[in-house]
Amino acid sequence: MERSAVAGGLGISSHRQHSGTVKRRLWGGVRQQWKLLGLFEIDQQHEFYSLTCMMKEGLAAATQNNINNAPTNELSDDDYRLENTWIHKDFTMKTFAGPVFASLRGSLGMTEQEYQQSLCSENCYLQFISNSKSKADFFLTNDKRFFLKTQNKREIKFFLANLKIYMEHLKKFPHSLLVKFLGVHRIKITRRRKKYFIVMQSVFYPDDRINSRYDIKGCEVSRWTEPAPEGSQIIVVLKDLNFEGQYVILGKERPWLLRQVEIDTHFLRRLNVLDYSLLLAHQPLHHDECHQSLSFATLIMRTKKSVNPGSPPIHAGIAPVPGAILEDDSTLDLEQLQARLASGVGTIQTCPEHSGPGSDPADLPDFRAQNRRLLPNLKNPLHVIDGPEQRYFIGIIDIFTVYSCKKRLEHLWKRLRHPGRSFSTVSPQTYCFRLCHWVQDHTK
Repeated sequence: MERSAVAGGLGISSHRQHSGTVKRRLWGGVRQQWKLLGLFEIDQQHEFYSLTCMMKEGLAAATQNNINNAPTNELSDDDYRLENTWIHKDFTMKTFAGPVFASLRGSLGMTEQEYQQSLCSENCYLQFISNSKSKADFFLTNDKRFFLKTQNKREIKFFLANLKIYMEHLKKFPHSLLVKFLGVHRIKITRRRKKYFIVMQSVFYPDDRINSRYDIKGCEVSRWTEPAPEGSQIIVVLKDLNFEGQYVILGKERPWLLRQVEIDTHFLRRLNVLDYSLLLAHQPLHHDECHQSLSFATLIMRTKKSVNPGSPPIHAGIAPVPGAILEDDSTLDLEQLQARLASGVGTIQTCPEHSGPGSDPADLPDFRAQNRRLLPNLKNPLHVIDGPEQRYFIGIIDIFTVYSCKKRLEHLWKRLRHPGRSFSTVSPQTYCFRLCHWVQDHTK
């Protein structure tokens, strides 16, 4: 969707019909506005304009291949190893495990056409400038629905080696808070180095009303960021120490969140990774959102979003919503669900006594064994949780840092440098438990 600078200041029309002087004034004004927001529009004068145009062209070809050859079968081991190369005029684009990511996009209720439209529209990408220490480049689609992030070859190899485990985790726990990776690619431009990048869903989508953003690691060293001046539009991602004295107030949704964070962090512990972040943002609920009634039709729709008999992600070209069921798959005990909602049980979750080692998931309904909840009827339901007064956006990102020998040495050095203080470079087991404790201590 094209947006003019006059209409909203959040984009530039792709049509260049003004004189050079007018264009310079217009583009300069919009660049300044994006700068205030922590975002830069990647226009023709931007250093990444050529790169992002090539990325769009390559992604359009890769996605069109999925549209023309829609997968209908279960994923095979060959799909996880598949590499497709697309040759263009000035560059080549390699796509890794294309059918796997197409399957995941379909399970998220996303058609290939809308994925292609968002990634490859005529509107410019945005460059996100954050206060992160990461050396990666961050790009957003113009609608701010998808992130594109450059990664080094080691991180890509690690992720692809564990892609099947990642997919199995999302199938077992469809309402996982782990960030959803939607594609892995490599672009090689003539006379330049290869560049690897991933495409992922934005946890903070839509972000129109978000007023605070946090990156949480559950420690204290280097975990303070100077907030933006009051009334400023600058986007600053705050950290752990900025959040002290505050709480995520979820009410009846809290047990589900505690359990899901435990499930996801224990999965990352199995992968021997650390230094991942819990992204957190919030915005006030409008009056009608706080007091909305749950009609029978809405109940059915939200239940179909949230309950699944365990069918595979792909159903002959049908793209279900996360956890959606097909009409003939099963019938729902709506009276029982309504009774649960009326009694204040708004989540569909695993009971703690059934979640420990030795429990048999086959003895539990799928929605409980998989720690499902009643998803909101929103654009980004897997990462949105409504409390009594606030809407929260929550997700776990940056899951590629392995606890290597280098990290072990870094841990020893930080112990000497920061005695008695908590820091991010600790064993995966400690990191997992510490983040779970942080969530438990900062939620109500």
